[in-house]
Amino acid sequence: MNCLIIAAGHGSRLRDISPSKPLTPVAGVPLIEHVARAAAAGGASAFTVVTGHEAERLEAFLAGLSERLGLPIVPVRIADWDRPNGYSVLAGAASFAGDYLLAMSDHLFDPDIVRRLLAAPPAALTLAVDRDLANPLLDMDDATKVALGADGAILRIGKNLERFDAIDTGLFRATPALADAIKSAVADGGAGSLSDGVQRLADRGKAMTVEIEGACWLDVDDAIALAKAENMLGQ
Repeated sequence: MNCLIIAAGHGSRLRDISPSKPLTPVAGVPLIEHVARAAAAGGASAFTVVTGHEAERLEAFLAGLSERLGLPIVPVRIADWDRPNGYSVLAGAASFAGDYLLAMSDHLFDPDIVRRLLAAPPAALTLAVDRDLANPLLDMDDATKVALGADGAILRIGKNLERFDAIDTGLFRATPALADAIKSAVADGGAGSLSDGVQRLADRGKAMTVEIEGACWLDVDDAIALAKAENMLGQ
């Protein structure tokens, strides 16, 4: 199973600590290595990583990581990495003909979440969601919220939802329908975010979810989350 990792952005909330968010050490290991190892343990067998900010350093690291993991890691560099993350999906998934995993370079996660995604029924898009809204690892101000239907389908997704049932973990099993949805949203005046594409699929009843059921994950987006990550992985 191919795994696409988005790693192009600034990582502005961690810039005072590390010039490259994907290369930020957590328990002595760069974030993106934690991501790739967890995805591989869950079933990923090849990687595409979209790079942009600090691309040369990241790509050099990925070459060595590919050798250590014994798995192919192909970088895809985008020139305008200030654009919304949907453009990274478009660039990275362009060569995928079937299902693929989609992960963020700054999200730590239990490999079992990947296994749950791979075992889920076929769908245009499946998102792993956390229904534990009291999870102490969550930053609710920054989290992407998800409103769900009775069948687990995504109804609405976004950071500013007032009513929601779960949190987006940043782990997806996607198909080429996601890129088509992002393009469609852009054509209709959307900014080009990943969430725009997910919402477009949700509006068509084609975006489903799986629950992580207590599996651990963490969005390492700022210094507070980094401290939580160090504590989590140092145990």
